[in-house]
Amino acid sequence: MFIGVPKEIKNHEYRVGLTPESVAELVSHGHNVIVETNAGAGIGADDDAYRAAGAEIAETAADIFANAEMIVKVKEPQAVERAMLREGQILYTYLHLAPDPEQTKDLVNSGAVCIAYETVTDDNGGLPLLKPMSQVAGRMSIQAGASALEKAKGGLGVLLGGVPGVKPGKVVVIGGGVVGFNAAQMAVGLHADVTILDRNPAVLEKLENHFEASAKVVYSTKAALEEEVTNADLVVGAVLIPGAAAPKLVTRDLISKMKPGAVVVDVAIDQGGCFETSNATTHAEPTYVVDDVVHYCVANMPGAVARTSTYALNNVTLPHALAIANNGWKQALADNRHLMNGLNVAHGKVTYKAVADDLGYEFVAPELC
Repeated sequence: MFIGVPKEIKNHEYRVGLTPESVAELVSHGHNVIVETNAGAGIGADDDAYRAAGAEIAETAADIFANAEMIVKVKEPQAVERAMLREGQILYTYLHLAPDPEQTKDLVNSGAVCIAYETVTDDNGGLPLLKPMSQVAGRMSIQAGASALEKAKGGLGVLLGGVPGVKPGKVVVIGGGVVGFNAAQMAVGLHADVTILDRNPAVLEKLENHFEASAKVVYSTKAALEEEVTNADLVVGAVLIPGAAAPKLVTRDLISKMKPGAVVVDVAIDQGGCFETSNATTHAEPTYVVDDVVHYCVANMPGAVARTSTYALNNVTLPHALAIANNGWKQALADNRHLMNGLNVAHGKVTYKAVADDLGYEFVAPELC
């Protein structure tokens, strides 16, 4: 198969779809790989590293899209990229379609076969291609929140860990999944006062057993959420409904009751965000203020630590890329029901139910494409 890797063009996105090591693996299986020039610069991999791995180097993204049978990316294709997709071309990347009707419309119209990292599943009911980026984003959320709490950046002027004789900052994490767990780990490591909210009894038990006295674990009711959020210095939104838009758990009214200078970090922003006041931001302009509350809503947080993120991502995406390249997408999906769950759009049809339901498309089962 002819596989193409364009350079990412989303604001401050430094990751790349394939590392040179992943390219070498694909080439060793008899596939041809074409990489846009400087695509790997953000992870310290120059064109010569890709050539040494067996790739061709293309001068433009147009060369990639015009020739490749499968496009391997990191972030959702931007409008200029979507315009270059063609009927039957395979797109393998993060998509996050539910909160993005324009992207969904363009992918449907393109006729491309679009496989989303974030909806591929595993035998444990997890999302293995989303997990490493959720780990990164969870850990980064505390870094970002701690920085935004600085007075010069609009925050309260609170040091999360406090100092002897001064209370630590209060961190509230909404959601105890992969993002929430990693956010809590970082916050606990800074010696903050940490509370984690979730509604799943099994998750609550797991968190309680792990953190013991170092973090409080609370069942999330409307009353509990309001109490914790209004008293917090930093709130991390870490909720996820696979493939669907995130629920708006924190209302505009509740934001208005928070401390002036408090910070919210919405890690669910790729799926529309879990704060009613959330709007996607960029690494160039990461924050804005609503009702004196600082909002950090960067939609590609792991892009800031591109090398770590790219290698972690390739560890989980490469096996499926190999399966698709070796067997063709139809056979690869037929052989692996978990990869089948990654199919979101194919030949003009929406094949992921949560996306179809959220955006008003007819759902077509992926097995029928």
